[in-house]
Amino acid sequence: MCSHQPSCPTADSPDHHAAVIVSAHPEQGWSLLCNGTIVFDDTGELLPDGRVVSPHRTVGVLAVAA
Repeated sequence: MCSHQPSCPTADSPDHHAAVIVSAHPEQGWSLLCNGTIVFDDTGELLPDGRVVSPHRTVGVLAVAA
């Protein structure tokens, strides 16, 4: 999909998030990257081959008032 130079990392590359956004839909919560990956606002991904990457949220510490 990538037609510019230098080429974006492929969807299988560890740095695939560095690809250029070719279509952004913030009102719907997703963007299409130049390498064919769809990234969602919740950090989930849909790869071009149909594989799903679950959201990778960090678990925060809940502060309790004493």
